[in-house]
Amino acid sequence: MPDSATFGGRSGTGVRLALLGATGRIGGHVLTWALDAGHRVHALARDPEALGQAAGLSVTRGDALDPGAVADVIAVAEAVISAVGPRGAKTPDLLAVAASNIVAAMANTGARRLISVSAAGAYVTGDPRASQLVKMILPRVLARPFADVRAMEDVVIQTGLDWTLVRATRLVNGPLTARYRVSPDHPPPGGTKISRADVAHWCPPGGQADPSRSRLRCSRI
Repeated sequence: MPDSATFGGRSGTGVRLALLGATGRIGGHVLTWALDAGHRVHALARDPEALGQAAGLSVTRGDALDPGAVADVIAVAEAVISAVGPRGAKTPDLLAVAASNIVAAMANTGARRLISVSAAGAYVTGDPRASQLVKMILPRVLARPFADVRAMEDVVIQTGLDWTLVRATRLVNGPLTARYRVSPDHPPPGGTKISRADVAHWCPPGGQADPSRSRLRCSRI
């Protein structure tokens, strides 16, 4: 596959959407919902073959750490979704660097809408509903990825973009239920987990993720 390829066409009034993290377990669901909704999606993928071919889908081979590849994907986008997730110790600042590349590219194009998947756990110490044991253990066990999450959010909130940070609770594999709760401050009472499919369902523009410049905590009902 070439560095960039487009498969078929799609008519309609969908949004021109840039998607990072499309081959991930949340991003794959986002891609499906977005295409089904009629959006035209330009995805960034290290392995474009993993995405297959679909009408309305364009794919650029690249990495979220590469500012040039990110700029190419965002070049004509009206909205951007980042479902980039941590890869481990080899890339401890992946989310923050990807966010910096995204906002720089959006500044050059004039795109305004950014939806980024985050993690409620990175802010558990401020959650009045979390147990003291969780507050003591979780930040220690996941110190490096949570630091990256907070750095990513810092990059996003300092912009003038219309952003939404989707702070998901503990992610689990499971089918779409479309039954989840959203809170602007801390996870809803008893909201300790949510399926990746439900997080993705929240994300596409024109769907659930309408509030801008907000941090939304989501969990399963």
